[in-house]
Amino acid sequence: MRTTVVSGMLGSGKTTFIRHLLREPRERTVVLVNDFGSLGIDGAVFSAAGIEAVELPSGCVCCTLKFDLITTIERMRASFAPEHLVIEPSGVASPSGVLEALAGAGISSVSVVGVVDATEFLELHEAELFGTFFLDQIVNADAILVNKSDLAGEELTRRTIAAIEALNPAAIVSPTVHSRLERTLPAAPAGRRVVDAGHAHFHFETVSANIPGGVPHAAIERLMNDLAAGAYGSAVRAKALVATDRGAWRFDLAFGNLASEPFPAVISSSRIVVIGRNLEGDALHRTLAL
Repeated sequence: MRTTVVSGMLGSGKTTFIRHLLREPRERTVVLVNDFGSLGIDGAVFSAAGIEAVELPSGCVCCTLKFDLITTIERMRASFAPEHLVIEPSGVASPSGVLEALAGAGISSVSVVGVVDATEFLELHEAELFGTFFLDQIVNADAILVNKSDLAGEELTRRTIAAIEALNPAAIVSPTVHSRLERTLPAAPAGRRVVDAGHAHFHFETVSANIPGGVPHAAIERLMNDLAAGAYGSAVRAKALVATDRGAWRFDLAFGNLASEPFPAVISSSRIVVIGRNLEGDALHRTLAL
């Protein structure tokens, strides 16, 4: 079973990349997606695109869900017999932790694709705000997408690529827009890994909440903008699928940048997941009691 891990910081573009990758699958493929919050979002996004997906919500596959990851892969092998397994860990999971967990499931030949946000990478990496996470992500990747290069601009994208190539000269590094990679992914390497055993995830807080159906679209948009402005604490990431008065919508917030679009499927249970620090969960739940 060919295995690909798609890693990257929260909001870098992992889900979008996988949707492009599997738009026309040439083999039987299953995506195992790990949402950090208790209410999964990305699994529904994949299903709406016609992609077979299995969710592992409420935790991180590199530590608290390591056993669940192993047993889920065993069930998937028995039920789906996939030729290609794609794993999207939570954006707070370290690649080393995921590779260590996969080794426990008997999977050692793994291709790793890293996705970085060109608008944020250098600033966060140079400030060492997230410790060794970026180094762990870069040195373990076989291919690295320097995504959102259109928003970062030519100069910042060039500097980001140079920094990444200095950290991992063996990786294929490509600037991308909307996570579209115009080349074939490399095969799994033989013996070139720097797995830091025990390296786990950031200690972010998470708030997950259900949202009443039929809520005004403007109210959810206002809530997401309030999250971006820090009204409920330091929200690094927020995702929501909501059945609004304007139909089904998907909202996506990453490091203050908000995007929204109509969702191409029925949303039976509207929900939101917020990840960050010093989150005011009670205030957020009160606001969502619309």
